[in-house]
Amino acid sequence: MDLDTNSTAHLLSISAFARRVGLTPSALRFYDDCGVLRPARVDTTTGYRFYRPDQDIRARLLRSLRAAGLPLAEVTVVLDGDEDEARAVLERHRNTVRDRTRTADATIEAVLRSLSGDGTRARSGAGAGAGAGDRAGAGAGDEAGAVTVVRLGGVELASAFRQVVPAAGQDPEHPELGCVLVEIEDGEVRLVATDRYRLSTRVLRPVGAVEGPARRLPLAAGSLPGIGAWAARCAAVTIEAGPDGVTLHETAGTASRELPVSAVLFPAYREMLSALTPARYRLIVNRTALLDAVNDCGETPAIVLRLGEDEVAVSLPDDSRATALPAVCPGERPPPIGFDPAVLAPALEASVGPDVLLEIASVTEPVVVRSADQGSFTTLVMPVGLGAPAF
Repeated sequence: MDLDTNSTAHLLSISAFARRVGLTPSALRFYDDCGVLRPARVDTTTGYRFYRPDQDIRARLLRSLRAAGLPLAEVTVVLDGDEDEARAVLERHRNTVRDRTRTADATIEAVLRSLSGDGTRARSGAGAGAGAGDRAGAGAGDEAGAVTVVRLGGVELASAFRQVVPAAGQDPEHPELGCVLVEIEDGEVRLVATDRYRLSTRVLRPVGAVEGPARRLPLAAGSLPGIGAWAARCAAVTIEAGPDGVTLHETAGTASRELPVSAVLFPAYREMLSALTPARYRLIVNRTALLDAVNDCGETPAIVLRLGEDEVAVSLPDDSRATALPAVCPGERPPPIGFDPAVLAPALEASVGPDVLLEIASVTEPVVVRSADQGSFTTLVMPVGLGAPAF
């Protein structure tokens, strides 16, 4: 197929095709990177992707299989393998889903029986004292007393805190690394954290327009899990940043929490991201299976990933405790690459969805970890070995 032709007649833009097939543009970009659903044409100047209308059959089937929880490595078998292979994969997955459903049902039933008859439950103190901490103004972007107001879904903000906070550092000599940067800019809210060995970012879309000037708010990471637990119980929350501090309000109520802004200079993460070398290798694998394989290697300073044609082997550096996992490895394959499991495992735990994509430039440069199910969340993980520098 010629991807460089200049004609876009009868082709659909990525946004139009996404609406047509019920997938997000970020998912379509992910599936292109994985080689599962290639666009009919990519503009060589702009990088814009275009799709043929008849590609909707494959896209809809792909969406349905993903909705059924089928790992991407097995989706490719159903889409591109022979009928017997496809049937075997689907039957095996159906049995797995049934077993998982029975287990979940038994667990829920047991918890329901443990609840008291009058419906009372013990309350956690997670939200108590949330918002405590030194306040150091309203962050960069103050404009002569102006106030910035942005509204977010409570669950979405709590989820973002859960994903990003683990990447914050704990070195008292570098207090700036113990913060999560909240940027309110260009109509979106971006959360960033780094400990120099990994970097996590999550982008949130506000509910309605952002009011007021842009802000850069370094928040003390240790306080955010409790604040997130409180926010998760709110349908929507409002961040209000002004000269008197930063407050998180329940949008439809009166409750609020003070956000602990720190007077530190957060690392220039955008320069880090812009300096990344384009990915040369890609690996798509079931996220939970990869996490289990990493954990099965036990307490060790390093594990190794070896990419094959349709699998990835996870082992200790001496090849012991090896686990082979089905995977999609489009294009050429890199040399074995090492990771500190104490860094890689949290990145996998914080991700969402059944599959994860690792984008590898080389065995000594940061590896991008992301998923199709939430393209707004990205983590960079530094490989180990060969004297690789920290961020």
